[in-house]
Amino acid sequence: MPLFVSPTPQLTTDLREGVAVVTLNRPEARNALTDELSGALRQAIAWVREDSDVGALLLTGAGTAFCSGADVKAMGNRTADAPPPSLESQFRQMRARHREIAGELTALRKPTVAALPGPAAGAGMAIALCCDLRVAADTAFLSTAYARIGLSGDYGIAWLLSRIVGPGRARQLLLTGERVTAAQALGIGLINEVAAFEDLPEVAFALAARLAGGPRVAMAYMKDNLDEALGIDHLTAIDREADRLLKARSTADHREAVRAFAEKREPRFRGE
Repeated sequence: MPLFVSPTPQLTTDLREGVAVVTLNRPEARNALTDELSGALRQAIAWVREDSDVGALLLTGAGTAFCSGADVKAMGNRTADAPPPSLESQFRQMRARHREIAGELTALRKPTVAALPGPAAGAGMAIALCCDLRVAADTAFLSTAYARIGLSGDYGIAWLLSRIVGPGRARQLLLTGERVTAAQALGIGLINEVAAFEDLPEVAFALAARLAGGPRVAMAYMKDNLDEALGIDHLTAIDREADRLLKARSTADHREAVRAFAEKREPRFRGE
């Protein structure tokens, strides 16, 4: 499959060492989401899902921010224009947009890394939380931010926060909209690693490349196990893990790992 070419300069893509690097590219607006940018991001996620050359996704923002959420200025312009579509029509459009970004991003069976060079707020924070791992610059912060503009949350952020930091902390972050520094975010498990701003691209890419070079079938099964973990009982988890382990044991990657262990070398996985 050819490299996905973004239909807009508001989003850029690259493919290196099996890593799809997808960059939100509105640095002058802290990468706030527009309809144009959201549409391109939906297409990019679909490309990552379908392209067998892609082993992992690295999602980041250009400039000094990850994503400041929806474009609030554009919201104001919409309210001043002609009467909006019906609530039902708005809901259908919003559901499609949110599912094809947050839903599809969470559902990817390939490892995903969000690299936060700066603020991740509102929908931007939710999108970062959809990724498996998050690496933030030491100057970054995260904020739900919805309360500040009189909104309740979107992209499944309450569901995501409750699973990542627990229900009590999720309520605090949503209701107060407080800013959480990179150091604080690391302490409560919102992010996985902090890097100096100038080192972030290299650190995040190295992590994504390591994941892209891993045993892809086994990692997809790991994500299945993890996704089910909070919704099933222990004995069911044991049974489903055993089933997936047996399937993983039949892969070429497992056989290569066994050979590499015996030969005291690093395995060369092919995703098969």
